[in-house]
Amino acid sequence: MKTPLDPRHKRRQIAVEDLFKTDFHNQKIGEYAKKIIAKKSFIDKNIQKAAPEFTIDKINKVDLAILRLAVFELMVEKKEPPKVIIDEAIELAKEYAGSTSPSFINGALAHLKP
Repeated sequence: MKTPLDPRHKRRQIAVEDLFKTDFHNQKIGEYAKKIIAKKSFIDKNIQKAAPEFTIDKINKVDLAILRLAVFELMVEKKEPPKVIIDEAIELAKEYAGSTSPSFINGALAHLKP
């Protein structure tokens, strides 16, 4: 993340917010989040493999939204280097989630095999 105004960071913020919304309400979401939701089954299977001690329904909803975005970018989109995607996921966790979330997300993403 270069700056909070970086357009890629802003797009990711919107995607995390949209993904979070879908867990609670059937609301209008952006196109990027729709692409992620279309791969939800594949993404969730990979999250489950990366964090086997937590079932999907037990993961904090904000953490889950961030993980879904990161797994999508790591394993489906593959447009940026994994280190950039993981660093950005950690920054989003610092911004949106609890104090233990950055280390949880870092640990889970470190177990993925993109």
